[in-house]
Amino acid sequence: MKDDVTAQIIETHRDVKWICRTLEEMKETDADFEGRIRNLEGWRAEKAGAEKRTGGIVAGVSGIVGALAAWAVQWLGMG
Repeated sequence: MKDDVTAQIIETHRDVKWICRTLEEMKETDADFEGRIRNLEGWRAEKAGAEKRTGGIVAGVSGIVGALAAWAVQWLGMG
């Protein structure tokens, strides 16, 4: 009877060690995964910022081209 209890305690101790090791591995994997997600979020934010800047530049250039076209039409006497 005493041997059965000792065997159960040893087996439980092994299970607890295995569970602890597995949890540590999961934490490391989660930390790596979270780092990769943060990198992707940063990349998306940079891309969104670049798109906004590009949109502003395009709007500015379009305004200038429109003004030049209007000036050219007036200068040629077509307007």
